[in-house]
Amino acid sequence: MTKLFAAVAAAALLWAAPAQAHPGQIAPGTSARPILSPAEAAPYTPGNYLGWSGPYTAPVRDPWLPGPILATGRPDFVVGAPAGSHPTVQAAVNAAFAAGGTGRRYIKVLPGTYTGTVFIPAGTPPLTLYGAGRRPDDVRLEFTVDATVTPAQWAARVNPSGQYREGDPAWDMYQSCATRTSATAGLCATVVWSQSTDLRLRGLTITNTLLDTVDSGTHQALALRTDADRTQIEQVRLVSRQDTFYANANDPDRIARVLVRDSYIEGDTDFVFGRASALFERTRFHLVSTRKPSGGVIFAPSTAPAYPYGFLVRHCLITADEGYAAAPTGHLGRAWDQGAGATGYVPGVSPNGQLVIRDSYLGAGFDAVAPWAPAATTARPFAARTDAGRDLDDPAYNRLFEYRNTGGR
Repeated sequence: MTKLFAAVAAAALLWAAPAQAHPGQIAPGTSARPILSPAEAAPYTPGNYLGWSGPYTAPVRDPWLPGPILATGRPDFVVGAPAGSHPTVQAAVNAAFAAGGTGRRYIKVLPGTYTGTVFIPAGTPPLTLYGAGRRPDDVRLEFTVDATVTPAQWAARVNPSGQYREGDPAWDMYQSCATRTSATAGLCATVVWSQSTDLRLRGLTITNTLLDTVDSGTHQALALRTDADRTQIEQVRLVSRQDTFYANANDPDRIARVLVRDSYIEGDTDFVFGRASALFERTRFHLVSTRKPSGGVIFAPSTAPAYPYGFLVRHCLITADEGYAAAPTGHLGRAWDQGAGATGYVPGVSPNGQLVIRDSYLGAGFDAVAPWAPAATTARPFAARTDAGRDLDDPAYNRLFEYRNTGGR
């Protein structure tokens, strides 16, 4: 069974969960491992996670559930040798920004490895950035950057030859990190960073190559960060260790939606995190022990406290490597109490991460009794309601749930 799912994952992850759930998936579960009933699970659908936009305090019904990403016809820009119009992805993004307009622009990236960061600023026309290889790992966007460096060190690392210059479309993004007054670069440590609405990514591998070159401490090293609404990702491999994919909402008061399909995301600590309202389908999440041999965490949502839809994971494959299979201490996730370090968690005020994993396959390596870890930032202990008629959005409790998952544990 394990070999079968690994093969399926390598071949575009066309996984669909079996009809019958694991016997442990019986509502209401326990305070450490809450399980939804069919009635409770009913609202947690793609249409709700992706169907609202605007401010959290007054969401507007705005259905968005796009079909597969298509890249037909002649691209507007081509990256790579020998036939490319631009030598780097950033140069093609700059050209798309300069072209302007409201029509979608297409950037085709030829097979190869492209070393460096890519910043896609707000105001870029709707953009489809896609790899021209047969597989996602034929087109690799790579860079090594660690959040523990100072902003000045980050600037020297990211911009050694002045590829970001005043007047360039991404200059303000670059400057916002290079001129930070904080001690470290923080979440600027990313390979690809988008602030552009309606971005589509397909057929790429994005890797922060810091990987196992550092100790098991706090070394945030993002592969992808998205800040804007309606980001769609398909057949993309995201690889790092801590904080691989930051599904963010740049405006903390407004909803930003993300759709991920048929992809692969690897890491060891909070490697899918953020405040976006995100749907993940037919995607493999792989927890690795090579840098951090125990206690790893996959998801860390930071959902607005009054908003019911954070991350929805459905028809996905959740696995851990052999190190975790031998000693099952992995965690499916934890809440990220973002911004509450000074005050501690304040019910109804602090973010309260929301996540449902449903109709998915959970492999070996995870703590079967307590798969959810204490919250990031505050270390708030995980606790869920199990009483009849429970309020699933009660701010005094966690909002991390399972429904109808399968797998041998």
